[in-house]
Amino acid sequence: MNLLYAQSGGVTAVINATAAAVIAAAREHPGPIGTVFAARGGILGALDEYLIDTRGLDDEELGRLARTPGGAFGSCRFDLPDASADPRLYDRLFAVFAAHDIGGVLYNGGNGSMDLVVRLSAAARERGYPVVTVGVPKTVDNDIVGTDCCPGFGSAAKYLATSMREAGLDIASMAGRKGSVFVLEVMGRNTGWLAAATALAAGDDADRPPHIVLVPEVPFIEEIFLARVREVVDRLGYCTVTVSEGIRGPDGIILMEKSHDEAGHVQLGGAGLSVARLINERLGYKFHWAIPDYLQRAAAHWVSATDHAQAMALGRAAVTYVLEGRDGMMPAVRRLTDEPYSWDVVPVPAATIANLERKLPREFVSADGLHVTTAACRYLRPLIAGELPVVTVDGLPDHRPLRAHLVRKGLQPWDA
Repeated sequence: MNLLYAQSGGVTAVINATAAAVIAAAREHPGPIGTVFAARGGILGALDEYLIDTRGLDDEELGRLARTPGGAFGSCRFDLPDASADPRLYDRLFAVFAAHDIGGVLYNGGNGSMDLVVRLSAAARERGYPVVTVGVPKTVDNDIVGTDCCPGFGSAAKYLATSMREAGLDIASMAGRKGSVFVLEVMGRNTGWLAAATALAAGDDADRPPHIVLVPEVPFIEEIFLARVREVVDRLGYCTVTVSEGIRGPDGIILMEKSHDEAGHVQLGGAGLSVARLINERLGYKFHWAIPDYLQRAAAHWVSATDHAQAMALGRAAVTYVLEGRDGMMPAVRRLTDEPYSWDVVPVPAATIANLERKLPREFVSADGLHVTTAACRYLRPLIAGELPVVTVDGLPDHRPLRAHLVRKGLQPWDA
């Protein structure tokens, strides 16, 4: 049989490490596994029969793939409907599988992607089609239920904590008598994991940045927030604030939405600027505001070694699950100990986690809702540990494009 690997949703600094691990692990089983095909553009690429033959990648390219950010094979955001609602779509997918002898599908995505795993698995069983579907977790949001952490999060957390520490040193050196504020807006539509991670920048010193951390799990109350900003500036001459893009007011309404698409999906952005302007208007402090956006999930030059190791371990485990016939499962990270940090990989049914969101536990957020606790830092700290050597070409990371050879199509074009 051949395997089909696809990437889904927002990409990370280590999703390609998972891809490289899948390909390498499959090559260790040349008997039962023939070729790993990568769908060009996620499940939509599978529908279009845009498949990449990964046999063209040699060991050097696989090593480079494992260090490259973004989605090397292309990703997409597509919710697979129920088979009864659109059987034609499933007819097409199974026709593609049959045309290329696909016996295992590995779908690398977030909690929504696990829903696709569940639907595809159920449809295959109903049709009696012999394919094993396995979900492979990833997301910088760290919000997948059933796993201690998600590949991609540790590296984004490391980048953001570093950025806050370095920016904090900058603003501290320029603080004047009038007071100044720096606001860093990070990803986090419904959960504050990434915002919480910036607290690692302070170490054990409460006077070091960030002084305030705002997360979606706690309502943003202006007066309480402004009083804390004033207190910090009076004491230090400056204040640094981390803002999750999805923070909400007491009424539950998101503070700032940037745009809506035709499907009704909301794009967030601008919460940090809104908070910074509030500070300026109400307290008169000078402010600077930054939004790292894609930078936080694409910083492969500052990957967490822990995150990278877990991304590869889960990719290898997914191949093992296919060989063992563990249909509808997802390999997950299980934390064994905090200090020293240790973990292993365990199977979790995708049906028990699909479309669910793991939010910050209440014990991870301070009583006043303006920072995170030592328990949060104890959980977060090992996930950013370790660094990888950076291979460069002409002074920049070696992210040269891979050789991608599309497989010859055997079906009629897909008419969506």
